[in-house]
Amino acid sequence: MPYTLPDLPYPFDALEPYIDARTMEVHHDKHHQTYVTNLNAALEGSDLGELPIAELLTKLDEVAPDKRNAVRNNGGGHYNHSLFWESLSGSGGGEPSGELASAISSAFGSFADFQAKIKAAGLGQFGSGWAWLVHDGSGLEVLATPNQDSPISAGKTPLLGVDVWEHAYYLLYQNRRPDYIDAWWNVVNWDTVAARLSAAS
Repeated sequence: MPYTLPDLPYPFDALEPYIDARTMEVHHDKHHQTYVTNLNAALEGSDLGELPIAELLTKLDEVAPDKRNAVRNNGGGHYNHSLFWESLSGSGGGEPSGELASAISSAFGSFADFQAKIKAAGLGQFGSGWAWLVHDGSGLEVLATPNQDSPISAGKTPLLGVDVWEHAYYLLYQNRRPDYIDAWWNVVNWDTVAARLSAAS
């Protein structure tokens, strides 16, 4: 069965003023849809297209060599964006609590130190990519990936990712990636991130 574009779990304008409605509309309906369309085209005639997207990204070595980059890029784009939409909420922001807050403090020293690491990862990613909070099997880690590469392909579980492709912020922030990352914290859905941590642990 072909992969499909998931519905955005809130209206396009739900994240304003931090992320504008037009950016959300183009980002979801155009960019994400293109990844899905190209992924399905790359996997046409292959049984691998029946796998859940997360599982597919752990089996890239099984994809035909002439299709592997297309599956890696577009499959990663589909998976990463599906996580991204669910990680945001118009009623998000603030700080995490409970197990997630404790794990962040244990790994990074404080929530502020964690925010600084995510921002540094996002700003340090040259060109397009992502900054991530992941569970590496033993604890939490912050890392960056280029393009649409996903930590899941390296055996790590993504808990939270900030999209630092220009299409994620350029209409509102132009070249001000630092301002976008600062604003993004105001719409993070910590309940979703906490649930991912519980599942990973």
